[in-house]
Amino acid sequence: MNRFNKLIGSLLLMNNMRKLLKMKKLVFVFTGLILIFTLSCRQVSIQTQSAEKVAQITDEERMEWWQDARFGMFIHWGIYSVPAGFYKGEAQTNSAEWIMNKGKIPIAEYEKFAEKFNPTKFNANEFVALAKTAGMKYMVITAKHHDGFSMFNSKANPYNVVDATPFKRDVLKELAKACQEQGIKFGFYYSQAQDWHHPGGMGNNWDKSIQRVSSDEYVYEKALPEVKQLLTAYGPIAIFWWDTPRKMTKSVVDSLYHITTALQPSIITNDRLGDEYPGDHKTFERHGPRYQPEAKYWELCQPISGSWGYRSDDDQFKSIKTLIHNLIDQSSKGGNYLLNVSPTHEGTLRLEATERLKAIGAWMDKNSEAIYGTQASPTSAEPEWGRITMKTIDNKGLLYLHVYNWKNGASLPIRLKNEVASCYLLTDPSREFKTQTDGHGIKVKLTGKAPDSIASVIVLKLKEMPNALPQKALGQDKDGIVKLPAYRAQYENLQGPGAQYNERLDCVGDWQSETARVYWSFEIDKLKAFNLTGSFAGENDTEITISFNGSSKKIKISVSGNPKKFKKVDLGIFSVDKPGRYEVSFLPVAGKWKPVSLKEVKLQPTRFK
Repeated sequence: MNRFNKLIGSLLLMNNMRKLLKMKKLVFVFTGLILIFTLSCRQVSIQTQSAEKVAQITDEERMEWWQDARFGMFIHWGIYSVPAGFYKGEAQTNSAEWIMNKGKIPIAEYEKFAEKFNPTKFNANEFVALAKTAGMKYMVITAKHHDGFSMFNSKANPYNVVDATPFKRDVLKELAKACQEQGIKFGFYYSQAQDWHHPGGMGNNWDKSIQRVSSDEYVYEKALPEVKQLLTAYGPIAIFWWDTPRKMTKSVVDSLYHITTALQPSIITNDRLGDEYPGDHKTFERHGPRYQPEAKYWELCQPISGSWGYRSDDDQFKSIKTLIHNLIDQSSKGGNYLLNVSPTHEGTLRLEATERLKAIGAWMDKNSEAIYGTQASPTSAEPEWGRITMKTIDNKGLLYLHVYNWKNGASLPIRLKNEVASCYLLTDPSREFKTQTDGHGIKVKLTGKAPDSIASVIVLKLKEMPNALPQKALGQDKDGIVKLPAYRAQYENLQGPGAQYNERLDCVGDWQSETARVYWSFEIDKLKAFNLTGSFAGENDTEITISFNGSSKKIKISVSGNPKKFKKVDLGIFSVDKPGRYEVSFLPVAGKWKPVSLKEVKLQPTRFK
């Protein structure tokens, strides 16, 4: 009842805030309040019926299946698959689902794509079966993307796949049923703030015919009822994947959060609902972290080709080798891999996508033990020869060595000081390998040809838990300088597209969100003050808040005007009182942020103790 009382308090606060609204707006607000009140009562009912069970479920237990799964399918599908990246004969920039925005297509004109959306070749059972063949354990599909079109039989919005298209079928209902029957966890993506079709939705600044209403009105009229329907009419929902909160009021974000947890108490959410709602896991987009994140739960979402939604000119399919290595890489750092596919307007996938999914599945058929239910590598460094995943069995370490570069007679160095119980090939336990342990760690000697051309897995059983040799922590060199490379950065509040490591330019890139914080942790043992510098690149000057050792400064960043040309910027002097572990943090100044990239950060000593 405590949680229920808080909900009622929130409702009263929202009601007071809206007393000055016009009568039409009050109607929508009142409807929203009634909806939340109804859901609150249902929450109390749920808690009353299974109070003991709910109380006993910890976050670790709720996240257990998700962490064990490691691999899921993301699906971006909507009426944007009809123009397929082209408008008036010209290719538009960005992924296909952004065509309305990039082409500045008026609402009335964009709506016509719904009249041509008739994916008669779509078969939910075959679609889910393909995901299962690939070794995927869960599925997330776009229930509503930024264009405002609902891919289900929305009761709050006639602009949906049943009412507005000749297809007349509820795609999500069919997929939910198929997932339940085939044992795949099912979830929804939902664009809660951006809606280019509704007059209260954010993001549409090109269609001047829109008679604007408040964002809150949009949420109470459309988003909130749709989310409620998705959580009550489609069976058990495992995941709710929010996207881009923008500047929503706290009351509407509260409303969305409360109905989600009330109606599906075991649901898992990502970190893109709102600034004060970190969700259950962090989200990396397109590029995975080079270094193991500090977050306990995290996920990389990435398209199998270049675009999230279907584009007819998208031939940038990642190789089978790259995709399998990406799956292994995320698992080796303790994360999940949500691989996106983009159905055509006919309801099928391109041959390139199905071939890759089946190839991943063929590798998983033999090696899934080294992916499902694994933990991050006990050594933080990435081996040059491949990656390491791990399990703990009977309080002993069981390591899986994913060997990319197999050479007969070569030795694989592993930075663990442990005695080895056994070492053998996962797909053929009779094929054993010699090991040697000394002061530099364990060495596994390879013999013969590689059993798999992409990644061969060797099982290394230890006699105890892993005892990792000390890794060089970020800290001072012999001259007292602290160098913080981009690939070692950590991220917080990634609300897409956020900020992430750009391997091609070796920098923190795609830093578009003003709520994305970038930081480094490091050790200082002998210096008292530092001159902080950073190398920035971008088209426009920006402002950023830098925090270090309890001190924060707003700094104006002057860039080169070229997003690929980095310029050294002096960020000021920061003092250190005593040796220890420190953190330097970079957070955009709200309202004044322009996307930039950040290369190496350096702390140059100015005074010794």
